[in-house]
Amino acid sequence: GDILDDYLRTDGVWILTRNKQFYKTNNEKECAEKCEAERNFTCRAFLFTRKKLECLTLAENAKMTVMFPSTDTVLYEKRIYLMQCKRGIGTDYRGTEAKTRRGIACQKWAEKIPHKPNYTPEKYPNAGLEENYCRNPDGDESGPWCYTTDPAIRFDYCAIPECEDQCMQCNGEDYHGEVSRTESGLECQRWDAQEPHMHGFTQKHYPEKDLKMNYCRNPDGELRPWCFTTSPNKRWEYCNIPRCSTRPPVSGLDSQCLSGKGEDYRGRIAITESGNACQHWNTQFPHKHGWIPDRYPCKGLEENYCRNPDGEKKPWCYTTNNSVRWEYCSIPPCDRTEQGIAGMNNGPVQVPLPEECYRGKGQSYRGTTSVTASGKKCQAWNSMFPHTHIKTPDRFPDADLRDNYCRNPDGDSSPWCFTTDPNTIWEYCNLKRCDDHTQE
Repeated sequence: GDILDDYLRTDGVWILTRNKQFYKTNNEKECAEKCEAERNFTCRAFLFTRKKLECLTLAENAKMTVMFPSTDTVLYEKRIYLMQCKRGIGTDYRGTEAKTRRGIACQKWAEKIPHKPNYTPEKYPNAGLEENYCRNPDGDESGPWCYTTDPAIRFDYCAIPECEDQCMQCNGEDYHGEVSRTESGLECQRWDAQEPHMHGFTQKHYPEKDLKMNYCRNPDGELRPWCFTTSPNKRWEYCNIPRCSTRPPVSGLDSQCLSGKGEDYRGRIAITESGNACQHWNTQFPHKHGWIPDRYPCKGLEENYCRNPDGEKKPWCYTTNNSVRWEYCSIPPCDRTEQGIAGMNNGPVQVPLPEECYRGKGQSYRGTTSVTASGKKCQAWNSMFPHTHIKTPDRFPDADLRDNYCRNPDGDSSPWCFTTDPNTIWEYCNLKRCDDHTQE
């Protein structure tokens, strides 16, 4: 890979630093090479100025000092020194934790009091034995440790959490690991390549989705991370990434009231605005649906409680009434004043509804299906790649052309979408017509 892949880039900033070295270089890559070769101090970052072609290697990063704006400057920070978690047994951990799991402050590696160390910066220059930070210079199976400042306890282990890039939380929307093979063993296609498969999932179109190299990612809310494959016969496939053993961090709110759209609401209200009882999420009767609790472990789909798993304007549920598929729920707001102002100012909100079927021609369909009848992924409506078109959200403001959800903006016979397959401009979607009168 590129040497710069090991760095986090921030444009237009400068950081205040004591230890630095100046070099003249032609580009950022040469500056990164200077940082790698730096022997005056541990190089954690570098600054590069485009006009002067000046390179500054730095001992500090933005976590350790003050940052301020500076035009024409780019800051590159080594990712390994930004990590506050460990991979495996943590031999490459270079974070700044400096106390043991019992809360005892660590002794500096270069000091000899209260304990005379076997592991010192002189003996192990590549082990990152700086200050009194937790490290694992001897490859201890229990992970990073340190000598303690308690004369009665020579050393102890540190409580460093596991990095989640080795596993996935929830549906892997935040997975940033480096798995690059599919579950059947096919190598992934690079996201910035258009061969053998042309597609619209590029860093430019999805800047916040970390579409780097050919790593498995979940940019579109699939069940788990996936990638396009390097096999011409297999367009895309899921990747086999284990689920993390630790639970994801829970929201700081107790979520018993409505805050924002209520996506973190975890209360026990199970009745809709009009008084209909909610259907249990793990049942398919009387309404069939795709919000199955096992598939979406972080959405709180317990019992038949009102929830908002799909970014609706507020929590909702399927109802036990055959003729009413779903309805919103009345959840008391956490801050009534804030909610009142938000309600008055926002006006009508266009949102995808949790429907798995359509009525009539489907012009009112607002579900979140984004797969065609033949299994192709839909192209985003605001994207012009791989297909240029005029069915854009600004031209059809009432058609809810959001993300890449199936819609029917032009009165066709049923919902459809442009596809991410360059050889197929559009297709009808994999949706059934709702039967208003009989149970599914």
